[in-house]
Amino acid sequence: MSRLPPITEAQAQAALQWLSRINEQPGQAEGAAFKRWLLADPGHRAAYAQAQALWHKSAAPAARLADEEREGLQRYLDAMARPPGRRPWRQRLAALAVAACLVLALGVAGGWHPGYWLQDLQADYSSAGQVRQVTLADQSQVTLDAGSAIAVDFAQGERRVRLLHGAAFFQVVRTGEPFLVEAAGGEVRVLGTQFEVREQGDGAQVTVRSGRVAVSPVQGMVARELTANQQVAYAAGRVGETLAVDSDNRLAWRQGWLNYYQVPLAQVVEDLGRYYPGRILLLDGELGQRKVSGSFPLAEPLLALDSLGKVMGFSRQTVLGRLTLIR
Repeated sequence: MSRLPPITEAQAQAALQWLSRINEQPGQAEGAAFKRWLLADPGHRAAYAQAQALWHKSAAPAARLADEEREGLQRYLDAMARPPGRRPWRQRLAALAVAACLVLALGVAGGWHPGYWLQDLQADYSSAGQVRQVTLADQSQVTLDAGSAIAVDFAQGERRVRLLHGAAFFQVVRTGEPFLVEAAGGEVRVLGTQFEVREQGDGAQVTVRSGRVAVSPVQGMVARELTANQQVAYAAGRVGETLAVDSDNRLAWRQGWLNYYQVPLAQVVEDLGRYYPGRILLLDGELGQRKVSGSFPLAEPLLALDSLGKVMGFSRQTVLGRLTLIR
């Protein structure tokens, strides 16, 4: 018995489009247009079967995503062609969840995120699904983690960089002009050092590899000074405890590795997702709280998950080439 060829990108996208239409208007499943498409190629039937599996397995996470990021997804929906007239709320909710599935499965390729599109319009430099290094006008080096963006303003005797989202590692050249990094309402002031600023929820986390920085949770507030191998987080105008860390270990993502010691699996999955050209969904909340230790290569996030799955007893399934489900 001959095996079907792999599902193509065009077939996968067409199947998701048909699934969206049929969820909104079930009668289209009996229509001649859908039947012609379905029978035109065995790959169409396989693609539609996978799209249905995607729908059933990711409907709940997609609905949560739609609720959490309603504003960003609404802009996405507004760009799509809509049938005329008002639709019942159940159909509108189904459409929103389908759109979320589309975003999860297809739209996030290349690092696009519905909540970041406006920020990225303001960015001077951004990265998608990979680490990117840039040289600023003063020859300072910035390494952007995957899914990150910065805006740069060198004027009036100051060098200012604004972290819009994600994380950035700075190697600052001494010029005599202050170098400041703004993130989550706070500010990091430096004169010649190597350090990372990482977005963290409603705040940010600062890790110093060498030199000194002064961290203020609110611009103008008294600063906390950090030196090499120290880390601090701030949020809502407050600075947390200064921690002693192995900065090379914490910042190993610059060399292509993620290192962990006793952190929740959910955190590892979230981090690996930055380097995956799609979306990784953890469907088991209890599993997500189990602790993980180890080192994992950024270039192979699915191999990292397979390795973890063998140890922790979970399985993953990748559908449509872009969405990986863990359960």
